[in-house]
Amino acid sequence: MQPPSKTTPFSLPVDSDHKATKFRPFTISPPHMRAFHLAWISLFSCFFSTFAIPPLLPAIRRDLHLTAADVGRAGVASFAGSIFSRLAMGPICDLLGPCAATAAFSLLTAPAVLSASFMSNSTSFIVIRFLIGFSLANFVACQFWMSSMFSNNVVAVANGVAAGWASVGSGFTQLVMPLIYSFLINTVNLSSSTAWRVAFFVPAFFQTVTALMVLAFGQDLPDGKYKRSSNITGQISKENAFTILLNGLKNYRGWILGLTYGFCFGVELTTDNILAQYFYERFNLDIKTAGAIAASFGLANIVSRPAGGLVSDEMGRRFGMRGRLWSLWVVQTAAGLLCFLLGRSNSLWGSVLVVCCFSFFVQAASGLTFGVVPFVSKRSLGVISGMTGSGGTIGAVITQLLLFSGSSGNYMSTQTSISLMGILMVFCTLPLTLLYFPHSGGMFCRPNYPPTHQQHYDHLLQCQ
Repeated sequence: MQPPSKTTPFSLPVDSDHKATKFRPFTISPPHMRAFHLAWISLFSCFFSTFAIPPLLPAIRRDLHLTAADVGRAGVASFAGSIFSRLAMGPICDLLGPCAATAAFSLLTAPAVLSASFMSNSTSFIVIRFLIGFSLANFVACQFWMSSMFSNNVVAVANGVAAGWASVGSGFTQLVMPLIYSFLINTVNLSSSTAWRVAFFVPAFFQTVTALMVLAFGQDLPDGKYKRSSNITGQISKENAFTILLNGLKNYRGWILGLTYGFCFGVELTTDNILAQYFYERFNLDIKTAGAIAASFGLANIVSRPAGGLVSDEMGRRFGMRGRLWSLWVVQTAAGLLCFLLGRSNSLWGSVLVVCCFSFFVQAASGLTFGVVPFVSKRSLGVISGMTGSGGTIGAVITQLLLFSGSSGNYMSTQTSISLMGILMVFCTLPLTLLYFPHSGGMFCRPNYPPTHQQHYDHLLQCQ
């Protein structure tokens, strides 16, 4: 480790790759902490945009004459839009770096957010939600960026805090969009139909500004602009995007982490999508109160996902990879049981209490998942991040399509669907027991390489 000194251009202590070995989120020192703040703020704006529609659904449904099936299909579309974009984002980051990738996706999807103001029927509603969903690919770039800036001993907490603070955008928009809508009606004297349309100028503008900030002030790596190089030979790699992608796709650990993430973060996305409408209809609340309750679920990310990262790093220091995997399994299983309980709760205040507990555990599980990702493959870090991130949106599509599509031919009550979602979470966490890392073992197996051979293993990991 290199301590900060007069001859070192970094304000934080760094390792041999100039990655920070300390994480200080309340500073903005370049390049490490400035990258952290740009990453989470940019991703925050994407979450804000993606979930700006659900809290205004009662008003939008009236004006566009949407059916429950239309709303369900749009919910699926909003996540389907980010599946392939997230998978593509991994190789894009590997080739171009996180700054260019982040700014490009934000600038390309901001017009889709603005287009929400001009929706006129169910088809345009579904298409707009699909296009806006592409912005969530920036989650992969955010995690890639943190893994490029922070050393292994703090990378999980850096990933957890960045993603956690960014995910607050999904709750913040549930709270803010109804307030903007009410302000435009009560103070500006706009009609309901005009008010919700004008409200979408706010997330579109916000997303554009954050993209420009990343371009102006962002830095890919501690030493400057991103350049894909071979850590083994020290020379520029000639690998193309297909080779990078194929190398990551062959790693079975990425597939298991994708499944796990699909039923923690994917469930979180689905819950963000249906919670306001659920409380609005189940307990006959007004739009602002239902939005405030739904907001509490997303706002919990400010502490819950970072807590998952902290737990992952601490368990990693004490017990190695075994500690990271066991803590992930325990937390996500607890989240599944709480999700099941939410669907069985029949009182308003009981449901609110369960939502608060459920939000903490399911979001912490997301942080714990990305506490494992950086150790899967250094060579295809972006691809593994993309596979895991795509798993999150695929999980959201599956749960939304199977349980909350509003299909008249196979209709279940929302509370029953929520309970079934919890059961799926518990079962889809079990494959974690199959994960094995030669240098640190798995949940039940010892490592093949003793500590004295760690340097040899690190060399092998770079080749994966």
